[in-house]
Amino acid sequence: MNVSILGASTSKFGELWQTSPRDLVKDVVAESIDQAGVTKSKIQAVFVGNMLSGTLGGQDHLGAFFAEELGLSVPAMKIEGACASGGLAVHAGVLAVSSGLYETVLVVGVEKMTDHKPEEVAKALMGAGADAEREAGATFPALYALMARAHMQKYGTTEEHLASVAVKNHYHASLNSHAQFPFTVTIEQVLKSPTVASPLKLLDCSPITDGAAALILTKNQVPRTKNKKVINIVASAVATDTLGVAQREDLTTLKAAVNASKKAYEQAGIGPKDIDVAEVHDCFTIAEIIAMEDLEFFGKGEAASAINKGKTKLGGRKNGTTDNLIVNTSGGLKAVGHPVGATGVKQIVEIYQQLIGQSGKKQVEGAAVGLTHNVGGSGATAVVHILKRE
Repeated sequence: MNVSILGASTSKFGELWQTSPRDLVKDVVAESIDQAGVTKSKIQAVFVGNMLSGTLGGQDHLGAFFAEELGLSVPAMKIEGACASGGLAVHAGVLAVSSGLYETVLVVGVEKMTDHKPEEVAKALMGAGADAEREAGATFPALYALMARAHMQKYGTTEEHLASVAVKNHYHASLNSHAQFPFTVTIEQVLKSPTVASPLKLLDCSPITDGAAALILTKNQVPRTKNKKVINIVASAVATDTLGVAQREDLTTLKAAVNASKKAYEQAGIGPKDIDVAEVHDCFTIAEIIAMEDLEFFGKGEAASAINKGKTKLGGRKNGTTDNLIVNTSGGLKAVGHPVGATGVKQIVEIYQQLIGQSGKKQVEGAAVGLTHNVGGSGATAVVHILKRE
């Protein structure tokens, strides 16, 4: 696989009531094209990651919609896979370029959620759930709360362990000017925040968010100059599982994530220990703990304690070593925000910026290999990408 990233951009994430989806996309695409140093005419196809535009915005035809907005007359399509829509759009873009059909493509992820009532958004998001779950009145906080209880029972995970994920990611977000919640929190604040679905508190949950992100992918590598590093996507893998959690053998793991990561490691010819920095899908704090074990960064039942001890936090690399993996430097979904269709693209942007050394205060020293992990629903879809600096 030889797909290079030419340009990458994200909008500010948050409650962007004064900004339309059109403007969000136009801004990130313009910045990405400027970075790439190409003209818009070089774009041969457009892939748009989005989940809720039809349900909340009344517009499903986003491929043609944004192609028109951008003044392009090229193949364009919306890619939907619940909260993994962005990751799937990147996957589609990678396949399109690596197949040789197109040389340069645009991938966009976008979601506008905060213009709608919370109950409307919750109902729309449960479009990614199973029929039985919806009939029972379950929402995703409830489903992930079940996973948290199962993990607690099986491995002794505690509410403080969950809270430590939020503390770490809010610290990272405090270094990110694009984050929805760029401030720190304490263990005590997380534990004392209102209960949403026990044991998950308000500060264990990712927010409703507006935002967009864009990538320019190309078949040809960027010229090796003094100021331009070559970043390749060396693996792109997708796997699926049952829609409903009741049909799964084990609630403490996401089978789709396990299978997708194994494919990705095989494609890249590397293993978990080779990853320097990762963006994982922490829609809830328990989701990051499970992800760290599914991706084989830690053994079963070991991730919660490791996160609590600061092993995946910026500054966790001791004495200049590169032994520790740093996770969710953007702030993760928890604190940077979770505009569901944009999240998977934003993750790639974050890792790209880390690998070219342009992450500012949240830069991971010596980062050369990165991974992204994007999940749809309660784990029915998982997308894993691996990026490498040449």
